[in-house]
Amino acid sequence: MAKTYRVAVFGRTGKGNYGHGLDTVWAEIPQATVVAVADEHEAGRRAAQLRLKAPAAYADYRELLARERPDLVAIGPRWIDQHRDMAVAAAEAGAHIFMEKPFVRSLREADEVVRACEMRHIKLALAHQSHYSPVIHRVKALIAEGAIGDLLELRGRGKEDQRGGGEDLWVLGSHVLDLMRYFAGDALDCAATVSVGGRPVRAGDVVAGNEGLGPLAGDAVHARYNFAHGVVGYFSSVRGKGGSPSRFGLQFFGSKGVIEVVFGYLEPAWLLADAAWSPGRSGAAWVAISSAGVGKPEPLTGQGLAGGNVAAVKDLLAAIEEERQPLCNMYDGRAVTEMILGVFESHRLGRPVAFPLETRDHPLTLLG
Repeated sequence: MAKTYRVAVFGRTGKGNYGHGLDTVWAEIPQATVVAVADEHEAGRRAAQLRLKAPAAYADYRELLARERPDLVAIGPRWIDQHRDMAVAAAEAGAHIFMEKPFVRSLREADEVVRACEMRHIKLALAHQSHYSPVIHRVKALIAEGAIGDLLELRGRGKEDQRGGGEDLWVLGSHVLDLMRYFAGDALDCAATVSVGGRPVRAGDVVAGNEGLGPLAGDAVHARYNFAHGVVGYFSSVRGKGGSPSRFGLQFFGSKGVIEVVFGYLEPAWLLADAAWSPGRSGAAWVAISSAGVGKPEPLTGQGLAGGNVAAVKDLLAAIEEERQPLCNMYDGRAVTEMILGVFESHRLGRPVAFPLETRDHPLTLLG
């Protein structure tokens, strides 16, 4: 790639900051140069400018876009209450986008971001680092080759710490649901329950969520998704019930065995070649899966968030050059947002809901 991309970094010190390394990844990208940073927090803005060696810094990201006209914008804040506005503004300025997850707060916001990007042929990549991992791609190939027979179901859980329930569904569950779609395709429907203190969530339980998540409720969520070819996916999170080590991950149950994926870039996956799914009875052992295959050492380096961000940015630049969508793009983000909101909509209506959802508003604003 001969072109050098002029990059602007958006952060919000104290309100999601700069995400999981979405500001510093550009130092590892020879084709990119950070030209400006935007942060409403004065001290945070100065620190970011020094850290990133950015020639310019702005309190208002809109002023940055008007003056600097960057080729690409990194939307770093973990808080998502400004994701829609930042992404639409960047798209309208003609800048491609690398964005922290979760995507946005509602399907209406997702539709607006997608429309703004489509109108200007903007590429948007989401920082679901596991999605870019060669280990994940190897697992997908193994499943397609029949390593665990016919895929029957997927089971995922969040971290189930103090965020367990609705917040966990948004913040960690977005990773799980993104990978469910990567392996099983679009979800067809959702049936779910959301509870607090052991009883169903009611309108009076809805609060403003942490990290700008919008309306939020529930300390326990249990959801079932149907996919094509009879595959079923489950996601659950119960506050304070996380394991040690964590159960945060995704398991694939097939007619001949199980594969477990833990989240992270270049983290090993695990294969249990056991049709009973019961190593205590069968004597089967879990075997590590690397990007090279089952039982082989990992030949690649760059594990962790930093490596995942580099992989995501390289794919985004390639997508721009090749006129294709990034591996984890705005359509993936909208679909995951729909799977999350489908949990609350199914709970609200007391029945399964089909995708696409009829309402584009947040279901918890309609509860009761």
